[in-house]
Amino acid sequence: MSSGRDFGGFVRRARAQGEVVVQPRMGFGDPARMRSGLIAVAAAPAATAGTITVDSYTRLGDYAGVRAALAAGERLNGYPIVTARRRTTEDVVRGLLEEFPIQVRHGCPTPLDIVRAMTGAGLFATEGGPLSYCLPYSRTPVSESVANWRRTCELLAAVRGPGIEPHLETFGGCLMGQLCPPELLIAVSVLEALFFRQHGLRSVSLSYTQQTNHEQDREALRALRVLAGEYLAGIDWHIVLYTYMGVFPRTADGARSLSHQAARLAADGHADRLIVKTVAEAHRIPTIAENTRALLDAAADITAAAADRTRGTDGCSDTVLHDAHTLIEAALELSPDAGTALTEALRRGYLDVPFCLHPDNPGRAVSRIAANGRLAWLSVGSMPLRPGTGTTPLTSAALLADLAHVAVRFDGPQPGGVR
Repeated sequence: MSSGRDFGGFVRRARAQGEVVVQPRMGFGDPARMRSGLIAVAAAPAATAGTITVDSYTRLGDYAGVRAALAAGERLNGYPIVTARRRTTEDVVRGLLEEFPIQVRHGCPTPLDIVRAMTGAGLFATEGGPLSYCLPYSRTPVSESVANWRRTCELLAAVRGPGIEPHLETFGGCLMGQLCPPELLIAVSVLEALFFRQHGLRSVSLSYTQQTNHEQDREALRALRVLAGEYLAGIDWHIVLYTYMGVFPRTADGARSLSHQAARLAADGHADRLIVKTVAEAHRIPTIAENTRALLDAAADITAAAADRTRGTDGCSDTVLHDAHTLIEAALELSPDAGTALTEALRRGYLDVPFCLHPDNPGRAVSRIAANGRLAWLSVGSMPLRPGTGTTPLTSAALLADLAHVAVRFDGPQPGGVR
């Protein structure tokens, strides 16, 4: 089977060879530059996957905005896959897909146009989900997002054929990107993967984003793997880890140190794929060279961490596993249909994303970074978890400090800045 048309199979074969696939968050509006970026990533001496990140106009369905921006000579922050001619996109990926997998990333709760465009051009891997691409990015009603993603899954599943195995990654392990305790990220990731399977997908990946405490993150990755094995029997799945998705260090040393820790976490937590960031993350869209350098550094860091027999590998507690399992079962008890279960769990507050302002999110759960650096609940709202530890309301100053916690930790306190 062609590697580039079976994204999950490519990752599975890399895993069998002891490699973690590294992947950038790359997207350019200019087709020639997009192709050059993909070629550079494909040529890197590591197990790599390519990314076509879609521009923000397209994510919002504002195709007139795409055309106006291009006519005005503006530089888009991603590739306009819907308004680009099919032949143009085919030329962007021509000759690459035989050995190199490419994923389309977009952030859209209404993804049908994007998926039609990408599959029409021979691309069969993407990401998202009915909650994870709705709550953080839009005000689209969750019920509408569920319907959109049901049709999207069915469309993707329908393109399966000789040499083609469509793949869908749940973004559930990222949600707001930061300050979300891992049991909720894991529960949404597993529930969305169940939704994908229900609607015809046989190749999925489950995401988790690096958070504030290495040991808690390692515990979370272990829990995610256990639960995926329990709930997703019979289909191909793998685990993808994201380098920290919140406020990124501004110094090059800080960014490199945080990225190094993400690579170590990928090794310690047995992730199958790592989404990599660059030292330019806090300042601008990275160049092709910066993306390639970051991939090579990550691959080297993973290899070094995997060879380090002195690092801790035992002693993980089962707290995250227990709590994530509780949330999953609470949702599934509401309906045998995964989409209905997700919608109703959110309505009842059995799933509640802290600091998420979407109208359908209950908004009663509150989290904080504890003194030991782990994420903890101040209030669990109506989620079926142990009561939170909060006795006083979270202040705006404390929230800002938590949001900057990782950047400050890796950059060091800056004069006049957040400490």
